[in-house]
Amino acid sequence: MASRTTVDRITHEPGLRIPAGQASASIQTAPDQIVTVTNLQKVFWDGPGTTKRDLLQYYADISPVLLPHLASRAMVMKRYPNGADGKFFFQKRAPVPRPEWISVCEILHPSANLVSFPVIQDLAGLLWLVNLGCIDFNPWYARCDDVDRPDYLHFDLDPTPGAGFKEVCESAVMVRDALLERKITSYPKTTGSRGIHIYIPIVRGPLQKQVWTFSKAMAKELALRDPGTITAEYRVAKRPPNRVLVDYNQNAWGRTLASVYSVRPRPDATVSAPVTWEEVERGVAIEDFRLDNMPKRVQRLGDLFAPLLAPENRVGPEVFL
Repeated sequence: MASRTTVDRITHEPGLRIPAGQASASIQTAPDQIVTVTNLQKVFWDGPGTTKRDLLQYYADISPVLLPHLASRAMVMKRYPNGADGKFFFQKRAPVPRPEWISVCEILHPSANLVSFPVIQDLAGLLWLVNLGCIDFNPWYARCDDVDRPDYLHFDLDPTPGAGFKEVCESAVMVRDALLERKITSYPKTTGSRGIHIYIPIVRGPLQKQVWTFSKAMAKELALRDPGTITAEYRVAKRPPNRVLVDYNQNAWGRTLASVYSVRPRPDATVSAPVTWEEVERGVAIEDFRLDNMPKRVQRLGDLFAPLLAPENRVGPEVFL
Protein backbone atom coordinates (compact mmCIF):
# COMPACT_ATOMS: atom_id res chain seq x y z
CA MET A 1 0.00 0.00 0.00
CA ALA A 2 1.43 3.35 -0.99
CA SER A 3 1.29 6.46 1.15
CA ARG A 4 2.58 10.00 1.26
CA THR A 5 2.38 12.84 3.73
CA THR A 6 3.07 16.44 2.78
CA VAL A 7 3.89 17.88 6.22
CA ASP A 8 5.71 16.54 9.27
CA ARG A 9 5.34 19.04 12.08
CA ILE A 10 3.24 19.73 15.17
CA THR A 11 2.32 23.14 16.54
CA HIS A 12 -0.33 24.36 18.93
CA GLU A 13 -1.34 27.58 20.64
CA PRO A 14 -2.31 26.89 24.26
CA GLY A 15 -4.75 29.27 25.89
CA LEU A 16 -6.69 30.12 22.74
CA ARG A 17 -10.30 31.13 23.38
CA ILE A 18 -13.17 30.51 20.97
CA PRO A 19 -15.42 33.59 20.93
CA ALA A 20 -18.72 33.22 22.77
CA GLY A 21 -21.98 34.93 21.90
CA GLN A 22 -21.45 35.08 18.14
CA ALA A 23 -22.31 32.88 15.20
CA SER A 24 -18.90 32.62 13.57
CA ALA A 25 -15.30 33.73 13.94
CA SER A 26 -11.98 33.78 12.09
CA ILE A 27 -9.22 32.54 14.38
CA GLN A 28 -5.53 33.00 13.75
CA THR A 29 -3.58 30.13 15.29
CA ALA A 30 -0.24 30.90 13.61
CA PRO A 31 1.13 33.71 11.41
CA ASP A 32 0.13 31.85 8.24
CA GLN A 33 -2.97 30.06 9.53
CA ILE A 34 -6.47 31.46 9.90
CA VAL A 35 -9.36 29.09 10.38
CA THR A 36 -13.00 30.14 10.11
CA VAL A 37 -15.40 28.46 12.51
CA THR A 38 -19.16 28.70 11.96
CA ASN A 39 -22.50 27.92 13.63
CA LEU A 40 -20.90 28.35 17.02
CA GLN A 41 -24.22 28.60 18.84
CA LYS A 42 -25.65 25.40 17.35
CA VAL A 43 -26.52 22.93 20.12
CA PHE A 44 -24.59 19.68 19.58
CA TRP A 45 -25.89 17.89 22.72
CA ASP A 46 -29.50 18.60 23.64
CA GLY A 47 -29.33 17.27 27.21
CA PRO A 48 -26.56 19.45 28.66
CA GLY A 49 -27.08 22.13 25.99
CA THR A 50 -23.49 21.80 24.82
CA THR A 51 -22.80 23.85 21.70
CA LYS A 52 -20.43 23.56 18.79
CA ARG A 53 -18.46 26.40 20.34
CA ASP A 54 -18.06 24.33 23.52
CA LEU A 55 -16.75 21.41 21.45
CA LEU A 56 -14.25 23.63 19.64
CA GLN A 57 -13.09 25.11 22.95
CA TYR A 58 -12.58 21.63 24.42
CA TYR A 59 -10.35 20.61 21.54
CA ALA A 60 -8.42 23.87 21.74
CA ASP A 61 -7.84 23.22 25.45
CA ILE A 62 -6.86 19.57 25.02
CA SER A 63 -4.78 20.08 21.87
CA PRO A 64 -1.32 20.01 23.54
CA VAL A 65 -1.83 16.37 24.60
CA LEU A 66 -4.08 15.27 21.73
CA LEU A 67 -2.11 16.49 18.72
CA PRO A 68 0.92 14.23 19.22
CA HIS A 69 -1.41 11.22 19.06
CA LEU A 70 -2.86 12.38 15.72
CA ALA A 71 0.27 13.66 13.99
CA SER A 72 1.40 12.02 10.74
CA ARG A 73 -1.63 9.70 10.66
CA ALA A 74 -4.41 9.57 8.09
CA MET A 75 -7.77 10.61 9.54
CA VAL A 76 -11.10 9.00 8.73
CA MET A 77 -13.73 11.71 9.18
CA LYS A 78 -17.03 10.93 10.87
CA ARG A 79 -19.14 14.04 10.42
CA TYR A 80 -22.16 15.06 12.53
CA PRO A 81 -23.33 18.30 10.88
CA ASN A 82 -26.39 18.48 13.16
CA GLY A 83 -24.76 17.41 16.39
CA ALA A 84 -24.50 14.21 18.39
CA ASP A 85 -28.17 13.28 18.00
CA GLY A 86 -28.26 13.94 14.26
CA LYS A 87 -27.36 11.74 11.33
CA PHE A 88 -23.68 11.23 10.56
CA PHE A 89 -21.65 10.14 7.56
CA PHE A 90 -18.11 8.90 7.00
CA GLN A 91 -15.72 10.72 4.70
CA LYS A 92 -12.24 9.52 3.81
CA ARG A 93 -11.10 12.01 1.18
CA ALA A 94 -9.98 15.43 2.38
CA PRO A 95 -12.56 17.97 1.16
CA VAL A 96 -11.77 20.16 -1.83
CA PRO A 97 -11.30 23.07 -1.56
CA ARG A 98 -9.45 23.02 1.76
CA PRO A 99 -6.86 25.28 3.39
CA GLU A 100 -3.39 24.90 1.91
CA TRP A 101 -2.01 24.16 5.37
CA ILE A 102 -4.03 20.94 5.69
CA SER A 103 -1.71 17.98 5.19
CA VAL A 104 -2.81 14.91 3.25
CA CYS A 105 -1.82 11.26 3.33
CA GLU A 106 -2.35 9.34 0.11
CA ILE A 107 -3.22 5.68 0.70
CA LEU A 108 -3.95 3.08 -1.95
CA HIS A 109 -7.22 1.81 -0.56
CA PRO A 110 -8.67 -1.42 -2.03
CA SER A 111 -12.25 -0.13 -2.05
CA ALA A 112 -11.60 3.42 -3.26
CA ASN A 113 -8.30 3.52 -5.19
CA LEU A 114 -5.87 6.26 -4.10
CA VAL A 115 -7.44 8.25 -1.27
CA SER A 116 -6.08 11.56 0.07
CA PHE A 117 -6.90 11.44 3.77
CA PRO A 118 -6.48 14.61 5.86
CA VAL A 119 -3.72 14.64 8.47
CA ILE A 120 -4.11 16.80 11.55
CA GLN A 121 -0.76 18.32 12.52
CA ASP A 122 -1.67 21.47 14.43
CA LEU A 123 -4.40 23.43 16.17
CA ALA A 124 -5.66 25.03 12.97
CA GLY A 125 -6.21 21.60 11.43
CA LEU A 126 -7.92 20.39 14.59
CA LEU A 127 -10.38 23.29 14.60
CA TRP A 128 -10.94 22.95 10.86
CA LEU A 129 -11.92 19.30 11.31
CA VAL A 130 -14.27 20.01 14.23
CA ASN A 131 -15.87 22.80 12.22
CA LEU A 132 -16.78 20.19 9.59
CA GLY A 133 -18.87 18.46 12.27
CA CYS A 134 -16.34 15.86 13.43
CA ILE A 135 -17.08 15.11 17.08
CA ASP A 136 -14.55 12.31 17.55
CA PHE A 137 -11.34 11.48 15.69
CA ASN A 138 -10.51 8.20 14.00
CA PRO A 139 -6.81 8.13 13.07
CA TRP A 140 -4.93 5.38 11.23
CA TYR A 141 -2.91 2.96 13.40
CA ALA A 142 0.26 3.46 11.37
CA ARG A 143 2.00 6.68 10.37
CA CYS A 144 1.78 7.90 6.81
CA ASP A 145 5.32 7.04 5.84
CA ASP A 146 4.42 3.34 6.19
CA VAL A 147 0.71 2.70 6.56
CA ASP A 148 1.18 -1.07 6.73
CA ARG A 149 3.32 -1.10 9.89
CA PRO A 150 1.51 0.17 13.02
CA ASP A 151 3.03 1.69 16.17
CA TYR A 152 0.67 -0.09 18.53
CA LEU A 153 -1.89 -2.84 18.84
CA HIS A 154 -4.99 -2.76 20.95
CA PHE A 155 -7.95 -4.72 22.25
CA ASP A 156 -11.47 -3.29 22.12
CA LEU A 157 -13.53 -4.58 25.05
CA ASP A 158 -17.31 -4.34 24.58
CA PRO A 159 -20.10 -5.82 26.71
CA THR A 160 -22.55 -8.16 25.03
CA PRO A 161 -26.24 -7.98 26.06
CA GLY A 162 -26.58 -8.73 29.76
CA ALA A 163 -23.08 -7.54 30.70
CA GLY A 164 -22.22 -4.06 31.92
CA PHE A 165 -19.25 -1.79 32.43
CA LYS A 166 -18.34 -3.50 35.70
CA GLU A 167 -17.75 -6.70 33.77
CA VAL A 168 -15.77 -4.76 31.17
CA CYS A 169 -13.43 -3.47 33.89
CA GLU A 170 -12.99 -6.96 35.34
CA SER A 171 -12.21 -8.36 31.89
CA ALA A 172 -9.76 -5.54 31.20
CA VAL A 173 -7.76 -6.55 34.28
CA MET A 174 -7.71 -10.14 32.98
CA VAL A 175 -6.31 -8.91 29.67
CA ARG A 176 -3.69 -6.82 31.49
CA ASP A 177 -2.59 -9.77 33.62
CA ALA A 178 -2.35 -12.12 30.64
CA LEU A 179 -0.17 -9.58 28.85
CA LEU A 180 2.03 -9.11 31.93
CA GLU A 181 2.69 -12.87 31.87
CA ARG A 182 4.41 -12.13 28.56
CA LYS A 183 6.15 -9.10 30.07
CA ILE A 184 3.95 -6.78 27.98
CA THR A 185 2.82 -3.51 29.55
CA SER A 186 -0.54 -2.13 28.44
CA TYR A 187 -2.45 1.12 28.84
CA PRO A 188 -6.25 1.42 29.20
CA LYS A 189 -8.67 4.13 28.19
CA THR A 190 -12.44 4.29 28.30
CA THR A 191 -14.10 4.30 24.91
CA GLY A 192 -16.45 7.07 25.97
CA SER A 193 -19.26 4.78 24.86
CA ARG A 194 -19.64 1.35 26.53
CA GLY A 195 -16.24 -0.24 26.81
CA ILE A 196 -12.49 -0.03 27.32
CA HIS A 197 -9.63 0.10 24.82
CA ILE A 198 -6.33 -1.47 25.87
CA TYR A 199 -3.29 -0.21 23.93
CA ILE A 200 0.20 -1.69 23.64
CA PRO A 201 3.08 0.34 22.15
CA ILE A 202 5.14 -1.74 19.72
CA VAL A 203 8.35 -1.27 17.77
CA ARG A 204 7.30 -0.45 14.24
CA GLY A 205 8.22 -3.32 11.95
CA PRO A 206 5.58 -6.07 11.93
CA LEU A 207 2.92 -5.77 9.26
CA GLN A 208 -0.66 -5.01 10.26
CA LYS A 209 -1.60 -8.64 9.45
CA GLN A 210 1.03 -9.92 11.92
CA VAL A 211 -0.29 -7.60 14.63
CA TRP A 212 -3.83 -8.77 13.91
CA THR A 213 -2.74 -12.43 14.08
CA PHE A 214 -1.15 -11.94 17.51
CA SER A 215 -4.18 -10.08 18.87
CA LYS A 216 -6.52 -12.78 17.56
CA ALA A 217 -4.53 -15.55 19.22
CA MET A 218 -4.44 -13.60 22.48
CA ALA A 219 -8.20 -12.96 22.44
CA LYS A 220 -8.93 -16.63 21.72
CA GLU A 221 -6.66 -17.69 24.59
CA LEU A 222 -8.43 -15.32 26.98
CA ALA A 223 -11.81 -16.71 25.95
CA LEU A 224 -10.58 -20.26 26.63
CA ARG A 225 -9.24 -19.24 30.05
CA ASP A 226 -12.54 -17.77 31.21
CA PRO A 227 -15.35 -18.68 28.82
CA GLY A 228 -17.98 -17.60 31.33
CA THR A 229 -16.74 -14.01 31.23
CA ILE A 230 -14.93 -13.39 27.94
CA THR A 231 -15.77 -14.12 24.33
CA ALA A 232 -13.72 -13.64 21.19
CA GLU A 233 -16.62 -14.58 18.88
CA TYR A 234 -16.70 -11.95 16.16
CA ARG A 235 -19.94 -13.15 14.54
CA VAL A 236 -22.78 -11.32 16.27
CA ALA A 237 -25.28 -14.14 15.74
CA LYS A 238 -23.04 -16.62 17.58
CA ARG A 239 -21.79 -14.26 20.28
CA PRO A 240 -22.98 -15.39 23.74
CA PRO A 241 -24.77 -12.95 26.07
CA ASN A 242 -23.51 -11.85 29.48
CA ARG A 243 -19.92 -11.77 28.24
CA VAL A 244 -17.32 -9.18 27.35
CA LEU A 245 -16.11 -9.29 23.76
CA VAL A 246 -12.34 -8.95 23.41
CA ASP A 247 -12.42 -7.61 19.87
CA TYR A 248 -9.19 -8.26 17.98
CA ASN A 249 -10.58 -7.46 14.53
CA GLN A 250 -10.18 -3.72 14.99
CA ASN A 251 -6.48 -4.42 14.40
CA ALA A 252 -7.22 -5.32 10.78
CA TRP A 253 -5.82 -3.11 8.03
CA GLY A 254 -7.90 0.02 7.44
CA ARG A 255 -9.91 -0.22 10.67
CA THR A 256 -9.87 2.68 13.12
CA LEU A 257 -11.02 3.47 16.66
CA ALA A 258 -11.90 6.75 18.32
CA SER A 259 -8.66 8.32 19.48
CA VAL A 260 -7.66 9.11 23.02
CA TYR A 261 -9.31 12.37 24.25
CA SER A 262 -12.03 12.13 21.59
CA VAL A 263 -15.43 13.43 22.61
CA ARG A 264 -18.08 10.87 21.75
CA PRO A 265 -21.57 11.45 20.33
CA ARG A 266 -23.11 10.08 23.51
CA PRO A 267 -25.25 11.68 26.24
CA ASP A 268 -23.33 14.11 28.47
CA ALA A 269 -20.56 14.52 25.85
CA THR A 270 -18.41 11.75 27.31
CA VAL A 271 -14.73 11.48 26.39
CA SER A 272 -12.48 8.54 25.53
CA ALA A 273 -10.25 9.01 28.56
CA PRO A 274 -6.93 7.43 29.46
CA VAL A 275 -7.17 5.90 32.92
CA THR A 276 -4.81 4.17 35.32
CA TRP A 277 -5.04 0.47 36.05
CA GLU A 278 -5.74 1.39 39.66
CA GLU A 279 -8.82 3.30 38.51
CA VAL A 280 -9.98 0.34 36.44
CA GLU A 281 -9.57 -2.01 39.41
CA ARG A 282 -11.32 0.41 41.76
CA GLY A 283 -14.12 0.97 39.29
CA VAL A 284 -14.89 3.97 37.13
CA ALA A 285 -17.88 4.95 35.00
CA ILE A 286 -17.97 6.13 31.41
CA GLU A 287 -19.80 9.27 32.59
CA ASP A 288 -16.91 10.23 34.89
CA PHE A 289 -15.00 11.65 31.92
CA ARG A 290 -16.66 14.41 29.94
CA LEU A 291 -15.99 17.38 27.74
CA ASP A 292 -16.49 19.71 30.72
CA ASN A 293 -14.00 18.07 33.10
CA MET A 294 -11.33 16.36 30.99
CA PRO A 295 -9.03 19.42 30.57
CA LYS A 296 -8.75 19.81 34.37
CA ARG A 297 -7.99 16.10 34.72
CA VAL A 298 -5.17 16.42 32.19
CA GLN A 299 -3.80 19.47 34.01
CA ARG A 300 -3.67 17.36 37.16
CA LEU A 301 -2.40 14.05 35.77
CA GLY A 302 -0.73 14.92 32.47
CA ASP A 303 -1.04 12.65 29.45
CA LEU A 304 -1.49 9.10 30.75
CA PHE A 305 -1.10 7.88 27.18
CA ALA A 306 2.35 9.47 26.73
CA PRO A 307 4.01 5.99 26.81
CA LEU A 308 2.30 5.27 23.48
CA LEU A 309 4.51 7.99 21.98
CA ALA A 310 7.78 7.19 23.77
CA PRO A 311 10.58 5.34 21.94
CA GLU A 312 11.42 3.14 24.92
CA ASN A 313 9.54 0.21 26.47
CA ARG A 314 7.89 -0.89 23.25
CA VAL A 315 7.12 -4.50 22.41
CA GLY A 316 9.69 -5.89 19.98
CA PRO A 317 8.99 -7.64 16.65
CA GLU A 318 9.97 -11.05 18.05
CA VAL A 319 6.55 -11.22 19.75
CA PHE A 320 4.85 -11.35 16.35
CA LEU A 321 7.01 -14.05 14.75
